[in-house]
Amino acid sequence: MMTATSSTPTLGTAMAADRIRHVTLSSVTLPLDVPVSDAKVLTGRQKPMTEIVFLFAEITTDEGRHGTGFSYSKRAGGPAQYAHAKEVAQNLLGQDPSDIGRVYDMLLWAGASVGRSGVATQALAAVDVALWDLKARRAGLPLAKLLGSYRDAVRTYNTSGGFLHAPVEEVKARAAESLASGIGGIKIKVGQPDMREDLRRLAAVREHLGEDVPLMVDANQQWDRHSALRFGRAVEEVGLVWIEEPLDAYDAEGHARLADALDTPIATGEMLSSVRDLIRLIDLRACDVLQPDVPRAGGITPYLKVAALADHAGLQVAPHFVMEIHVHLAAAHPRESWVEHIEWLSPLFDERLTIEDGRMRVPERPGLGLSVADEAAAWCLDAVEFRAPGG
Repeated sequence: MMTATSSTPTLGTAMAADRIRHVTLSSVTLPLDVPVSDAKVLTGRQKPMTEIVFLFAEITTDEGRHGTGFSYSKRAGGPAQYAHAKEVAQNLLGQDPSDIGRVYDMLLWAGASVGRSGVATQALAAVDVALWDLKARRAGLPLAKLLGSYRDAVRTYNTSGGFLHAPVEEVKARAAESLASGIGGIKIKVGQPDMREDLRRLAAVREHLGEDVPLMVDANQQWDRHSALRFGRAVEEVGLVWIEEPLDAYDAEGHARLADALDTPIATGEMLSSVRDLIRLIDLRACDVLQPDVPRAGGITPYLKVAALADHAGLQVAPHFVMEIHVHLAAAHPRESWVEHIEWLSPLFDERLTIEDGRMRVPERPGLGLSVADEAAAWCLDAVEFRAPGG
């Protein structure tokens, strides 16, 4: 009788673990073609945004496996993220890249004195994303497939044509262009000092698009509780998919009261940079749509924890910005929601996401499916390398 043979290790047989040999951190500043203004600019709280600062992490192992991840900051925080990452990156050398949870906790403890939110965890996000990218590449799978996909394409909406610096006629034209390109929904900014102007712009856009086009608005935290309630009641018949960030991002109680008072769903969470703050939104049912952001929340590892809790609570999850990462996570989430289409990051990568029939397709390439464009080197301000002995 013939017996089958297998190369699979038997119980008690040790498998040699691959180890992290080389880490490169880079600080990259990407200029925006047009300065961007939202309600925070019109109310004098911020200046127009002219650039985005990225922290890139590239990880290579003894076996030659590699992964790339990134985090970002707007207006401030980029140099701080880079500085913190440089302080803790040495701890990665010699670690098994498969043990992402253990490595993440190790890096948290390496920077324990500065806490578990904000810059401290945003710096770790670039490394965490790189480890997930590496793990999926090694498996030969898109990240969504590694996590367990529910779908191969996700609903997508466009934001970048609806900023407040654009006249309403331009907003209408760009919304129509987005829909013609295959995007499924449109989001416009609100939150101007005169709410009547917001209502006029919104009415004009709704009339232009028709009643069947999914439409969202985003106030970028610029209302108090009474103003947000007035706006919400005034637009109940508009049929909005959601009202985003009507209140200060940290006013969980106010968001909860608003969500309870209005039929229109409330969306928030993008600005929160700690798992604890995001969980508080869930516990208080402070929104109908939770909007965590992988780089801001500290990486894919904490994002997955929060998304699972949101699903358990019956909330939708619509991740904010960085569609290049979030298309995978939305595809692997049980409840289908939306991914935000903003094309600002396109110059950084060789690949482009496919948009058709209102949906964004998950890349079929392994990992995130991204490779950094050669042109990105021109925007690199500084880089540092860490190597294991003999690496």
